[in-house]
Amino acid sequence: MKIAVAGTGYVGLSVALLLSQHNEVHALDIVPEKVELLNNGRSPIVDPVITEFLEKNTSGERPLNFHATINAQEAYTDADFAVIATPTNYDEKKNYFDTSSVEAAIAAVRQHSPKAWIVIKSTIPVGYTQQLRKNLNDDHILFSPEFLREGHALYDNLHPSRIVVGAPQDDAESVKAARQFAHLLAEGADPAESTRTNHDGGTGIPTLVVGTTEAEAIKLFANTYLALRVAYFNELDTYAESRGLNTREIIDGVCLDPRIGDGYNNPSFGYGGYCLPKDTKQLLANYNQVPQNLIEAIVDANRTRKEFVASEVMEHIKDVQDPVVGIYRLTMKSGSDNFRQSAIQDVMKQFKANGIPVLIYEPTLDKPDFQGSEVTHDLAGFKTRASVIVANRWNSDLADADAKVYTRDLFRRD
Repeated sequence: MKIAVAGTGYVGLSVALLLSQHNEVHALDIVPEKVELLNNGRSPIVDPVITEFLEKNTSGERPLNFHATINAQEAYTDADFAVIATPTNYDEKKNYFDTSSVEAAIAAVRQHSPKAWIVIKSTIPVGYTQQLRKNLNDDHILFSPEFLREGHALYDNLHPSRIVVGAPQDDAESVKAARQFAHLLAEGADPAESTRTNHDGGTGIPTLVVGTTEAEAIKLFANTYLALRVAYFNELDTYAESRGLNTREIIDGVCLDPRIGDGYNNPSFGYGGYCLPKDTKQLLANYNQVPQNLIEAIVDANRTRKEFVASEVMEHIKDVQDPVVGIYRLTMKSGSDNFRQSAIQDVMKQFKANGIPVLIYEPTLDKPDFQGSEVTHDLAGFKTRASVIVANRWNSDLADADAKVYTRDLFRRD
């Protein structure tokens, strides 16, 4: 089966490599340098399993039927499925995802392949697919949300928590295509997943073929729940730090309750990255004229947390003459090279607004400044020059400067 994938970010590249184990896959990107890297067996993003797959494909140890290209005609012509995994950034002015890249990709698919099944994997507003099918008079468009962690995207595809594909439930042909695509995803997963036992006593990968709008809602509500959990434990930490209590002891005691559990409970400066900030805001926008309190509170709590962190750091250095705040990494979390919407950037802006110079250590950033602040790759010099080192996530690189470090990464695990 021929499958085209538009976009080679975390979602697109991980899905492309997963499917290329059993299908002919053409990954399309508009950046020639990324395409060249991929065809030479090198990953343009930080993800150990993606790197492993590409290296083993190049060496012939585990061959894949995978090819990257900038040629839309090559990718889309005669494709059975075209997966759209292009970015949908949140437009703050419109209170809506910018879906222009999705629409452009769909137009390109239809130019070269009028009847291919299009599967949108980009995150989109609730109701978008249904409206798109109607506006384009195109009944070959499906939606399949992804539930991936940055830095572990291919691993999460190989070991999926669930597979969800959205199709109009009154359209038998679309439902059949949705089930076929779900099968392709399951086929690419680790073989051990087919025999695993689930919490409900069933075996295999839980698979849902639901309406397109329900599938869209699953994605946004899942990410908003994760954001809620991050915000909850951050507020717990804010309280404990303000009252001089031991946050870790409180979290350990709370999370021993099996109804609460031990995941997503490590305090941070706030949820960030490509997904949670925009997905929570989009879900809030979808609540227009629908009563709610909790969703708005989650968004507000994240802003409050970042303000609290900044104020705590400034309190630490209030008596320092000519202080310099060192920002250790702009990335949103350990094991990621992405710093889009990372919480530490908003914290950093508050130092600058108060006239405090900021020095950034970010080895992946190949330019001398970021948002008007100096960037350095000299870690030793960074630790010497900084009055306080602000680190969203701890790293052993900071061990010899521990007395200077401000972090809320209490468990030092994610």
